Amino acid sequence: MLLWVTLLVLTPVSGQFATGPKSLVSLQPPWTTLFEGEKATLTCYLFSFSSSLKTKWYRGETLLTETQNILVVRDSGKYRCQADNLLLSDPVPLEFSSASLILQAPFAVFEGDSVILRCQARKKTEHFTVTFSKNNKVLTLLDQSLELHIQNASLKDNGEYRCTGYEKTYSRASSNAVTIQVQELFPRPVLRARPSNPTNGGPITLTCETQLLSLKPNDQLKFCFFKSNGALESGCSSNPELHIPAIWTENSGGYWCTAGTTTSHIWKKSLTSLIDVQRALANVKIHTVPASKVVSEGQELTLNCLVERISGPIKVSWYKRDMRYKEKKTHVASKAEFKIPRVNSHHAGEYYCVANNSYRHFTSRPVTINVKVPVSQPILTLTTAKGQTFEGDIATLHCEAQRGSPSIVYQFYHENVPMGSPSTSLGREASFSFSLTSKHSGNYYCTADNGLQVQRSEAVSLFVTVPVSCPVLTLRATRAQTFVGDIVEFHCEALKGSPPILYQLYHEDVILGSISATSIEGASFNLSLTEKHSGIYFCEANNGQGAQRSYTMTLSVRVPVYYPVLVFRTPRTRAVVGDMMMLHCKVLRGSPPIMYQFYHEDIIMGRSSAPSGGGVSFNLSLTTDHSGNYFCEADNGLGPQRSEVLTIKVTVPVCNPVLTLKTPRAQAVVGEVVELHCEALRGSPPILYQFYHENVIMGSNSAPFGGGVSFNLSVTEEHSGNYSCEANNGLGPQHSEVVTIKFKVPVSRPVLTFRIPRDHAVVGDMVELHCEVLRGSPPILYLFYHEDVTIGNSSAPSGGGTSFNFSLTKEHSGNYSCEAKNGLWSQRSERVTLCITGLTGNRSGSVATRVTGGLLSMMGLAAGALLFYCWLSRKAGKKPASDTSSQEDGATHLDHPERSLCQ
Repeated sequence: MLLWVTLLVLTPVSGQFATGPKSLVSLQPPWTTLFEGEKATLTCYLFSFSSSLKTKWYRGETLLTETQNILVVRDSGKYRCQADNLLLSDPVPLEFSSASLILQAPFAVFEGDSVILRCQARKKTEHFTVTFSKNNKVLTLLDQSLELHIQNASLKDNGEYRCTGYEKTYSRASSNAVTIQVQELFPRPVLRARPSNPTNGGPITLTCETQLLSLKPNDQLKFCFFKSNGALESGCSSNPELHIPAIWTENSGGYWCTAGTTTSHIWKKSLTSLIDVQRALANVKIHTVPASKVVSEGQELTLNCLVERISGPIKVSWYKRDMRYKEKKTHVASKAEFKIPRVNSHHAGEYYCVANNSYRHFTSRPVTINVKVPVSQPILTLTTAKGQTFEGDIATLHCEAQRGSPSIVYQFYHENVPMGSPSTSLGREASFSFSLTSKHSGNYYCTADNGLQVQRSEAVSLFVTVPVSCPVLTLRATRAQTFVGDIVEFHCEALKGSPPILYQLYHEDVILGSISATSIEGASFNLSLTEKHSGIYFCEANNGQGAQRSYTMTLSVRVPVYYPVLVFRTPRTRAVVGDMMMLHCKVLRGSPPIMYQFYHEDIIMGRSSAPSGGGVSFNLSLTTDHSGNYFCEADNGLGPQRSEVLTIKVTVPVCNPVLTLKTPRAQAVVGEVVELHCEALRGSPPILYQFYHENVIMGSNSAPFGGGVSFNLSVTEEHSGNYSCEANNGLGPQHSEVVTIKFKVPVSRPVLTFRIPRDHAVVGDMVELHCEVLRGSPPILYLFYHEDVTIGNSSAPSGGGTSFNFSLTKEHSGNYSCEAKNGLWSQRSERVTLCITGLTGNRSGSVATRVTGGLLSMMGLAAGALLFYCWLSRKAGKKPASDTSSQEDGATHLDHPERSLCQ
């Protein structure tokens, strides 16, 4: 349907207006209100509807372009065009609305138009219903359509229209207001007569005056003339004038005319005008036998011309004027009586006689002879504007009887039901137009009746092809929610559309199936649901007139959760106290939302929900109490499922170990076996311990079940020093504090030596007794003996030897010894005999002294050899033979070997 912006009528010509030099605009789609984002196509035409060579386009007063005669627009405004330098067209207002609901209407509405008002929603939703209102009053419609149809628009249809949309959620939206102003095609005609007071037998011209106010494409006026007793001519013509060659006094009376358009079938009647025919002096009239002016085929008809008040010899002539051609007359006889022995349809017409007395001629009033001819069987034809029959098209039924006297009453039938009112035609045909719907399919026929006979046409079949409407997709399931394994039915149905209809069901744009339906009940598709069937569905209907899609539907198939999988995530390969451990639980299959619960030894640690599916995590700061069995549970309302049990052993890093020394006595002594014990009071087994002496590894040992370990050491003098241990369970070594241990060495046998100022000891000399041990831990206490009587003592705090000095007297001769003690052991030196000579200086004394000195020298060498032997024995890990008789602390050596310094 095109919306036409029409030309103004400028100058009347023969009762109609000639088109002025104005441009025309057509609009596609034909609506003045559209949604934002849509487009409209404007086309500029000349009056002849041919494309213009040069076109200017305006929006408001702004020139947009001056190239093509087609303009595509997407912005609101008033658009005009100028084709080939003609006048500007009338403005076409367009509105691109952002509203959710709009009412669409054509720009121009003329009398007799079939108008469609369309209610459109921006968002297509299910169960969307619409109501229409006019001047704020709700209109009652037979169906719940999105369109309001106005057939044969007239001034009573003027008003303000709206539509209101309701969704299934009971939300309501109102559209914009649309004002319908039905434009009058032409004013009521006026009948004028020239001359206004005709004389008897004189000519008269009747004019039906009106004008087309707006010219629609291919539209023009037809005119019909009437007298109170019927139509003046058979049929109507485009000529607004009717010329009557002779009118008589009996033709005086009321006259009127009707004017109507050829396309919209709008007819208007003028007021009745009174025409009074003045009488002439002479009187010429016709007498018919039979007296009726209506005769049937086959009858005899006699016409007599009676002449009164005319002098002189008179010559009579008969003329017949064809009813269809008023200006065409035929001379049929030249005598006062004119006889037709057998009347047929060709004899119908208007007869008059002319009396001529050589001075002037007088014309009688015409007598119209109607020959009543029974109607023949009418012929019914059906035509549409497009040649095809689609819903919404205008179809025209045309019924025509080839023979038959007017007037003929025509009646149209659909499936034996009359359509509209009977139509009386002065000619031999009648038409009936209607807008096609799906209900108009079927058989049609017409009847013709002129009072003599009723005839019925052959039936004509009509099949109205209805394009499918947007189908409705519904889901039929046994319960409110759908689960894997359920059987569901998708039903797709187009509420309108001519079968057969091909239905196709789509899932995520993939065709699941196709069904061809030969009825209007739709098609059903059955599915056994799996988890892959969740998603968006829609269906499509197509009957060859364009496919239509339904609104989309989302199906969520509920899938029971599968066994969840529990995994641990720690910063290292083992779970360690103090670390943050994340427990992650996830199901590979299951419909959200999913509730997860985490368990430790059947005790719930926490829970978390996954609204969109997937897994969840639970964080745990590890302590030793967190060792044990873990599992998780997943539930989406269709039954809980548990994961497999995972066992976690939380590893505790070792703390700094403690190193302790275990000895047989309070003081560790060289030669004894001591035990070094290292133990970490905290830490997960197994623990590897290592023992260090002066940062050198002495040995290692493992504690598979925890606790500490020991290391035995056979003590030598070199073992004194710093000790430590290390504990490691794979999480990093820890060191003990350093322990310094000094092992005590028992004293060896001391060596006693004399130191005198000369070769032999003489009374009065100062003698030094020196006692020294080669081995032994200080402090050492030395005791000096003379004949086993203590003569003195001295201490060596740092080890080494010590001396005892005295001045010799004669009493000092005898045996001397010394003893060394260090708290661990006591050793007595050999006895040394000292001989003292007197002050006389005799030789024997001198010799004794020398001998004594020599002995002392030999004893010194022997002592040195003994000390060297003891050192070698210690290096070999053995005790010297002289020590084999040593006892515990405080013991004294019992063997007292002697050596003498006397000769």
